[in-house]
Amino acid sequence: MKKRVVEAISKEIAEDFVLEKPKDLSLGHYATPVAFSLAKVLKKSPMIIAQELCEKFDDCEIFESVSAVKGFINFTLKDAFIDALVTDALEHESNFGRGEYEGKILLEYVSANPTGPLHIGHARGAVYGDALYRFAKHLGYDIESEYYVNDAGNQIALLGLSIYLAGREHILAEPVELPEEYYRGEYIVDLAREASQVFGSEIFKDEANIPKLSEWGKDQMLELIRSNLKEAHIEFDHYVSEKSLYDKWDETLQKLKDHDAVYEKDGKLWLASSKYGDEKDRVVVREDGRPTYLAGDIIYHGDKFARGYDHYINIWGADHHGYIARVKAAIRFLGYDDEKLEVLLAQMVSLLKGGEPYKMSKRAGNFILMSEVVDEIGSDALRFVFLSKKSDTHLEFDIDMFEQEDSSNPIFYIQYAHARINQIFEKAGKEPRDVFGVKLDSLDSDSKNLLYSALLLPEILDDAFHSRGLQKMPEYLKNLAALYHQFYNKHKIVGSEDEDKLLKVSAMVAMSLRVGLSLIGIEAKRKM
Repeated sequence: MKKRVVEAISKEIAEDFVLEKPKDLSLGHYATPVAFSLAKVLKKSPMIIAQELCEKFDDCEIFESVSAVKGFINFTLKDAFIDALVTDALEHESNFGRGEYEGKILLEYVSANPTGPLHIGHARGAVYGDALYRFAKHLGYDIESEYYVNDAGNQIALLGLSIYLAGREHILAEPVELPEEYYRGEYIVDLAREASQVFGSEIFKDEANIPKLSEWGKDQMLELIRSNLKEAHIEFDHYVSEKSLYDKWDETLQKLKDHDAVYEKDGKLWLASSKYGDEKDRVVVREDGRPTYLAGDIIYHGDKFARGYDHYINIWGADHHGYIARVKAAIRFLGYDDEKLEVLLAQMVSLLKGGEPYKMSKRAGNFILMSEVVDEIGSDALRFVFLSKKSDTHLEFDIDMFEQEDSSNPIFYIQYAHARINQIFEKAGKEPRDVFGVKLDSLDSDSKNLLYSALLLPEILDDAFHSRGLQKMPEYLKNLAALYHQFYNKHKIVGSEDEDKLLKVSAMVAMSLRVGLSLIGIEAKRKM
């Protein structure tokens, strides 16, 4: 819709112009302040310029009226133009909002260590990443999603040690001396019990078996993570193992040396990342010759860039903010364009129940499990609330909100609008397709403005993706649902003189709600 409007205005106004949407639709569906920018050049009042420009649109096929208001030019769309857009959208639902953008994108997100189940902090980045992926796909981008599995290093060894100690304590019933650092929680005890069934209790009698428990435990946790994600309707195109990439370390290190990126000091090998904006240089190889965590990330990003995507997006927790500069420096040292890497941060989540902090999971030990929250409020509510605010801002919500069956529960309110429209068609004894061909003319302002709002979804989608402000889609759906509930309460639909027209208006709203919900990973309900 906006593209057609821009094209129509461009035929009459040669200057660059900004197109806005007035808050009060009685003024028009679109507006431009172009007269103000022309005032200095033409040395005329913006009001006079606006009036003169309006006269150029007398015979425009898509505008019912073009008026000048205090220097702004306001455009109101014709019924016939809106009807054509609505009919095309209804007849080609799968294409509604689809774009024709080109570009190959690699999106990496979650990438939580496979040492425990996903917690609520991981969930925010997971939901955001999955929605970003869905938006990009719908807009035409060739995008792939990837989970980087941190299966090398101390954390995996620590998982094996933790399972081993739990086995000695709970399976062999032997006293154990617990180290300062190890993984706690009932899930570790459960892993020990399962390992006993798989390998026999003898595996806990010899410390030499810890590496075996590490590998086995990592695989079990990765399967659990996949399961946690699937419960929230999240799946990945690729899982990449950090451990498998270490075969490329020698090659990567040589490349860094060739670009004067590393130097030796105090028995360690340092990355000269301060050359490219990092606050200080970073260790990549320890005194004992073991590569650091950063080394693994350097190998991984070298591998990613070698695969030749046009753009790379990483979604990290907000605590990784300081990590961006060193990774970008490494990318430049490897000979790639670090501007192709975009890092988005997901802030922490505070979860309440009845106004009180949500209890930590006994199973996890010291955090709130993603799976437990999904069990309590459902994946739809989880996805909606995690997308309701910008990902880089703190999010706090009370899960009791989702027990309400009114406008205070946004996902209920939206789903109810969609289900209500299906009920209306059932009451009328018709299917939406029965009214696709109905001509929408002589529309009242309520119907026209509701259709205009329903047709905005492609613009909202485009803006939400490219601004990375995915919260714009839930907000749009909430507002559209509210408009429809108001419309329903004001207008008799079934049995009215304009029944078929109003049913077509309703069908368009339902389709926008359905498509918008699917883009944030939620299936619209037909009944409630």
